[in-house]
Amino acid sequence: MITLQLATLDDTPTIYHLAKEIWYDHYLSIITAEQIEYMLDKFYSPKALQKLMDEGQMIYLIKDETENSIGYLAVTENQAGHWFMNKFYIKTDVQGKGIGVNILKQWEDLAKPKELRLQVNRKNFKSINFYFKTGFAIKDVADFDIGNGYSMDDFIMVKGYLPQSR
Repeated sequence: MITLQLATLDDTPTIYHLAKEIWYDHYLSIITAEQIEYMLDKFYSPKALQKLMDEGQMIYLIKDETENSIGYLAVTENQAGHWFMNKFYIKTDVQGKGIGVNILKQWEDLAKPKELRLQVNRKNFKSINFYFKTGFAIKDVADFDIGNGYSMDDFIMVKGYLPQSR
């Protein structure tokens, strides 16, 4: 059984190490190793993760049946029922087994969102296809300057939810 566990500050080293492993496995064909290192330092250092948590970002560890961390999901509620998915990463060696769909459904059952938005690199075809499969649509295209001469060239994707009938 795959589960979500809300992370604490004590989990920041685990999140950083997961990010490093996943990003190098996944992003080297999309961005440079230098940009990966810059982004890991900027967004995943214990200090950066603590700041995000202090600002209301909820970061969940994705745990397998043996309680090993195999990924992470981070979300922020911007207004009632309107969420932004900041991060959603699963280790490459366990992808393709329905874990992403399972975790997204678990989170949706927990949060009951009216809308979920995310940003995804425009060259990240595997993730874009996953998001299409799970009901997202491309809403916009945007480039974000993240400093040091780097940018994130992303699609903004949105998933709206129909009211539940009772």
